[in-house]
Amino acid sequence: MLFEEDLFSLNQLQLSRLAKKIGLPGYTQYKGTELIFKMLEFQAAQEGLAFVTGCLEIMEDGFGFLRFPQNNYTAGRDDVYVSLTQIKRFGLKTGNMVSGPVRSPKEGEKYYALLRVESVNNMAPDCMQNLRPFDELTPYYPTERLNLEFDPDNYSTRIINLFTPIGKGQRGLIVAAPRTGKTTLLQDTANAILSNHPEVYLIVLLVDERPEEVTEMKKILKPGSREVISSTFDESPKNHSAVSEMVLEKAKRMVELHQDVVIVLDSITRLARAYNNITPSSGKVLSGGIDANGLIKPKKFFGSARKTEEAGSLTIIATALIDTGSKMDQVIFEEFKGTGNMELVLDRTISDMRLYPAIDLVKSGTRREELLLTQNELNRMYVLRKYLKTISPIQGIETLRKKMQATQTNEELLNSMSN
Repeated sequence: MLFEEDLFSLNQLQLSRLAKKIGLPGYTQYKGTELIFKMLEFQAAQEGLAFVTGCLEIMEDGFGFLRFPQNNYTAGRDDVYVSLTQIKRFGLKTGNMVSGPVRSPKEGEKYYALLRVESVNNMAPDCMQNLRPFDELTPYYPTERLNLEFDPDNYSTRIINLFTPIGKGQRGLIVAAPRTGKTTLLQDTANAILSNHPEVYLIVLLVDERPEEVTEMKKILKPGSREVISSTFDESPKNHSAVSEMVLEKAKRMVELHQDVVIVLDSITRLARAYNNITPSSGKVLSGGIDANGLIKPKKFFGSARKTEEAGSLTIIATALIDTGSKMDQVIFEEFKGTGNMELVLDRTISDMRLYPAIDLVKSGTRREELLLTQNELNRMYVLRKYLKTISPIQGIETLRKKMQATQTNEELLNSMSN
């Protein structure tokens, strides 16, 4: 019998010898954690059991279920029951990725059941109890930039890298009117992160979107450490909130383990609408039909983005919808305006001129950008911003596009500027 805690204490040579001993086919092509999981899966198969990994959701009564990304972490018939005893023994929390062998339902049971906890978040189960909880971690301004410059011809990510730099732990808001290219901008940003930062785990969360946009996002994103989780417009507001909460809890557990996580949310406006619909009435209704307590949870979601001094970082880049004709959407935007430490504004007039990206360069910016940019970049950007204020937003983006067409990198562009 293999035990997870024993396997994690072995080095690569010892793991390979053990894999050979138990008869694991093709063991030489696996290393580290991957080899451990292959051995555990092989052992479960030898015992006639399935070996699964799922995201734990703990219910009010203390027991839990493993949810799966194929179901967007919502309840399904293939969910795996996790007993209260197992949860208490290892100090498990909602959002933990739990692995282990499962058995089929017995007579009178509805769900598969987890026989034993083999690993939690790709680590030995006993390691979880010594982690510092997310809410006790000390937040600080982002100091390590996420480099989005990966293609000389992708002007959107090059512009973001200069005008609204994103750091690990950023809380960014993309302010967008309809048909201003926000979806394309999100796809470019996500692909840039996947290209330049393999150490970052990316989660794209689509709330109240069209199903075809979910499919397109999955196809366009590059392979890597990423997943696309969605709750489409034909789902209930309760489902929207449940999916978003599971994604957030999973991200928090990863940050506690010193990992860097990025959540790209489209959109915070629709998520706020959903929470407003399911929040019990407080008797106080604000402008636009928003309950006084309706925005507490979406603000808590957005406010979770932070760089921590003791562990990893959680970056959230969310879109906020404006000019939709809805008074509620405008109120939601006003409530979230100023809560982020990065704001990127998309301009409809620029978009109508068929210019992409339709970014208002003057209105967009990052707080404490001096922590992310070099001194040379800061000096050059000061000159560039000063010039852009003297011309229209359309002229500004046209001028910058021409400069970028003539250069391969942002560094080359800044160095070509006249003092």
